[in-house]
This record gives sequence, C-alpha cells and structure tokens, in this order.
Amino acid sequence: MTLKRERVSELLKKVPGSEVLAKGWVRTKRGNKNIAFIALNDGSTINNIQVVCELKNFDEEMMKSITTGACIKVTGDLVESLGSGQKVEISAKEIEVYGTADPEKYPLQKKGHSMEFLREIAHLRPRTNTFGAVLRIRHAMAFAIHKFFNDKGFCYLHTPLITASDAEGAGAMFQVTTLDLQNVPKTENGEVDYSADFFGKRTSLTVSGQLEGELGAMSLGNIYTFGPTFRAENSNTPRHLAEFWMVEPEMAFYEIEDNMELAEEFIKYLVKYALDNCADDLKFLNDMFDKELIERLKGVTETEFKRLTYTEGIKILQESGEKFEYPVYWGVDLQSEHERYLVEKHFRRPVILTDYPKDIKAFYMKQNDDGKTVRGMDVLFPKIGEIIGGSEREASYEKLMNRINELHMDTTNLQWYIDTRRFGTAPHSGFGLGFERLLLFVTGMSNIRDVIPFPRTPKSAEF
Repeated sequence: MTLKRERVSELLKKVPGSEVLAKGWVRTKRGNKNIAFIALNDGSTINNIQVVCELKNFDEEMMKSITTGACIKVTGDLVESLGSGQKVEISAKEIEVYGTADPEKYPLQKKGHSMEFLREIAHLRPRTNTFGAVLRIRHAMAFAIHKFFNDKGFCYLHTPLITASDAEGAGAMFQVTTLDLQNVPKTENGEVDYSADFFGKRTSLTVSGQLEGELGAMSLGNIYTFGPTFRAENSNTPRHLAEFWMVEPEMAFYEIEDNMELAEEFIKYLVKYALDNCADDLKFLNDMFDKELIERLKGVTETEFKRLTYTEGIKILQESGEKFEYPVYWGVDLQSEHERYLVEKHFRRPVILTDYPKDIKAFYMKQNDDGKTVRGMDVLFPKIGEIIGGSEREASYEKLMNRINELHMDTTNLQWYIDTRRFGTAPHSGFGLGFERLLLFVTGMSNIRDVIPFPRTPKSAEF
C-alpha cells in the first residue's frame, strides 16, 4: 500500500507506532559522525518535526546536500521522542532530496535577521517562523471574517477595483489607463482626451468599496465587501500601505447604535477566533516579540468598549496635562497619539468615539441636528489607534445634495449613488476595518509591512 503524505501538524498529534511519509523544508541539521537530527517544517505549523537519521544507512554525499533550506521527502517510523519539546519524531528509513539550498547563497541561515532585511527577501521570508506564524494568522482572520458575516446572513458583495468615482473625496488615487504615455491624445483645448481611453473616461483603482456597498445594502439588506483597496499617498510610516485589504459591511435599517454594536461584536469575534485557533503561532509571537500580546488580546474579548463623543474626548485630552506633538482643539482630526492616550492611559480599554465635526468627515455621513457634527464613529485600539471607521449614512436626498454642493463636488460620476436617496431611501450604516491594521493588533507586529505577504509602499513594488 502506498503511503500517503501527512502534514507536520498532523504527525505531531499522532500516536507513535506507524510508518509515515513527510515532506518539507529543512530548518536545521545537526548531529555527529553517527547520527543526524533534521528539523523539518512544511508550513502547516510553527512547530518542526525532528527526523533522526543513522548515517550508516544513507549515502554520505546525499546527506551532505541536506542543509538549511533544502526540500526533502522522508519515509520512516513515527516513534516516541526522547528529547524535550515534542512527543514524537521520525526515525528515517528513506530520504529523497527534492531541492538543495547552497549554504553560501541561501539567505535564511540559523541566526537572527532584522525585519528590514527580511522585507528585501519577501519571497523567502514566509519560511521563517515569524512570517509563517503571521501568514497563518492572516489566513485564519480572513476565514473568520467570512464566517462571522455568513453566520449572520450577510451577502458577500464583490465591488469593483476600477472606478470612476472617489469614495473618500481625497483624490489620492492610482490612475488606470491604456493610453500611450509617449503619445497622449489631447482635446482641442489641450487636455487629455479620455474618450480615447479604454473605458472612455478617467478611471482609477478604488480607495473603498463603500459606495457600491451601499447600493447592495439598499437591495440585499446586509452585505459586506472584503478586497484590496489602493491609496496613492506618499506615506512612509509603519501604519500605511499603498495596497491593503478592507472589510466593509453595509446594513440597511441600522442606525449608529446598531452600527457600534456590530463593530464591537465583530472585532471581539475575530480576536477570540485567533485565541481559539492560532494558539501556537500566538504563543511564538508573544514570546519573541510582544510579551503582553496574549494578555492584551484576552483583554479585548473580556472588556466592554467605552463609548463617548468626540467633544467629550477632546475635553479629556485638553485637561490631561499630556504634552502632545499635535495640538488638541475642537475641530481637529485626531492623531494616533491622541487616540492611543484615550485608549491606553485614560480608559485602559478600547474606545468608540462618535459625533465628529462634519468638516473633518466624509460627505456621506448623516448630519446631527446641531448642524456641526455627524454620526461618525471610530473604534480605537491599544497600540494601533483607529482600527475601524464608520458612520450612519445620510439618508436624506436634500441633506446629501446640500453637503455635496457645500463641498463643490463633481457629481458626474455619482448620480448612481445619489439615486439611492431618490428611490426608496432608508436609514443605513456601515464601517470599514483595515485588515492589516487588525493583523497588527492580533500579531503584535510593529510595522504594517510585516503583516502582508508583499507590501506595496512608495518607491517599492517588488515581487
């Protein structure tokens, strides 16, 4: 009978006493003139399985070719491990080398590597313990997002990546074109003739799926989008990427309180899912990078988020006696240092801040009766600052149009959006969660470039 390959994660749970087949990459090889110990990993777990080889049973040249980074196939007996750290190991009977890795050239030798160095070899860094753990957690969080919304009856809506509208009104968008940049067609008045472009108009990569998501909510009730978004901002910070993933639910008949409750339930669910399903990877990251990681994650799941208005938050910051780099006054857009003070020092728990000044928020947010604030909400987290941003949307056609006109916005590419307020408008709300911001919190990593496989940042589009 042909042996079936089992993953390392499965082998480590098995009872000793059977013949097994394993395949993977060599993390380390050590030993003496009689015996070799190979630490084998196939990416299924943070833990390696030890392969014990009696050298007299194997070709000497082949064994020399088994170095860190090599890929091998091992057949042997699963036996009780005499060493500490794991219950079983493989007593090797046959080994086949799939691919060698020249120790002089393979960059991931057994030593500490800086995060900066590993970003330069992003095609190989998933083989390290750190990035294996991060990427398995990333997968688990993506699955948990879909499971959460599916179990609640939400519809997963695929919104376009190429768009002619700017959801944020920020203008920092990547242009998409098929025009010959060496010979750009021009109109009679010297402007670019976009009628000659592929879509017949100027188009860009999306900054958000929200506006199209609202269309979905106005017909399907509760929807969510989950996909890549793009910002052409020259931000070289540990918290910004040019390409990142966003989760954006939109719910018909949800007012701001419903929105806040869903956001809190959602993020607690994700953190608990990580604690329940990524224990080994979290323990590794906790031990190696952030000794308070697991304690902080548990704290989120067990704590009720503090809710207060922006105005109350400003008052607390002004009376704190804290010296901030950026000044605090009513009407300012809060910086990460302000948000983290409220979360980490004042309340010592996550905070949901509401009722922001309308002048610092997007045009689509529902206006309060005071004429100065909107029903926006931000969820603020320790170490991160804002992790979720959302609002109740403006349902009134007249108020929405007044705000659009106040901001002198071009409505040419927004008529489809405005129609939702003309035909059967309804109260509705939604929010956006930056997936990589969530992963920063869940993994304890300090730089957003280290929670996405291939980071896209200014002057960097490698791999």
